[in-house]
Amino acid sequence: MDEVVGKIVDNKQIIFKGYIEGVPKESDMELRLGNKIKLEAPKGSAAFLVKNLYLSCDPYMRTRMRDFHASYIPPFLPASVVQGFGVFKVIDSDNPNLKPGDIVSGFTGWEEYSLLHDTEQLRKVEADNDIPLSYYIGLLGMPGFTAYAGFYEVCAPKRNERVFVSAASGAVGQLVGQLAKLHGCYVVGSAGSNQKVDLLKNKLGFDEAFNYKEEPDLDAALKKYFPEGIDIYFENVGGSMLDAVLLNMRIHGRIAVCGMVSQTGIGAPDQQGIRNLLSIVPKRVKMQGFLQSDYLHLFGRFVEEVGSLYKEGKITYLEDMNEGLESGPAAFAGLFTGKNVGKQVICVSRA
Repeated sequence: MDEVVGKIVDNKQIIFKGYIEGVPKESDMELRLGNKIKLEAPKGSAAFLVKNLYLSCDPYMRTRMRDFHASYIPPFLPASVVQGFGVFKVIDSDNPNLKPGDIVSGFTGWEEYSLLHDTEQLRKVEADNDIPLSYYIGLLGMPGFTAYAGFYEVCAPKRNERVFVSAASGAVGQLVGQLAKLHGCYVVGSAGSNQKVDLLKNKLGFDEAFNYKEEPDLDAALKKYFPEGIDIYFENVGGSMLDAVLLNMRIHGRIAVCGMVSQTGIGAPDQQGIRNLLSIVPKRVKMQGFLQSDYLHLFGRFVEEVGSLYKEGKITYLEDMNEGLESGPAAFAGLFTGKNVGKQVICVSRA
């Protein structure tokens, strides 16, 4: 049923309880009931009221759960609503650039309705029956663009190069591998279960894949799949995986450092130091961290290219959908224990 502007309704919210150390847990957030909101954008506010449809669970959100102001993004405020990327529908607007009925992607609150003011990185979504709305926070959102910019701009791939992707079945890794295959590369991915390995090889088109949890010697595993070494490593994990990769890089190899999920905080299970950094000197390896926001001038081209590849059936995208706002804390915590298969999304509402 359509929302009535001016009506006062209950607004369920997910609240961040307080700063944490180590791996996030479901109990670090809580569902708050009884909060009331008036369905309107106040006149003269330049704000816009939205109904949240889909919310994105992303590993970077872990960095916002600590009081660390030197990060590229500010921390969450304890006892406040969790913030993240979402797809939402405008209900009422005092902003000249948005009107009721517009579908938009960008930052929003983990709640049913949000009154927003900031239009930074906000993008209108053009309705396309061939592309699910939830993909605008996955394949055609921040994770997809991270894969696109990291692979093409940081990795600078060449045809026939050897590419390794860790966390390869996740929101970013799955697209990196497919872009690499379309570019004419040999691609191997690692994942944390045999189910994910099967998906990488038989659904996403990777040449090879392996379950890192079943490999007691990661260096030996990489030598098995890359007997001539690795040209490109798309880094999502860090820790012992990165240490083993460094031993197996080829001369003038490139490492795009997207994330290091094993290093999520004090007490994380893989906090060992990196011992093999010297390898980058004789092999002249380029190792570069990056943020997708460094390349926003390419976003329009990305949406057009990747959207076309998806509609042509040349790209597949795995999505792990959780139903209901209340499923958010468990879905987010599951990212750090490997429970998700593909891009983790919370469906708040489908209309």
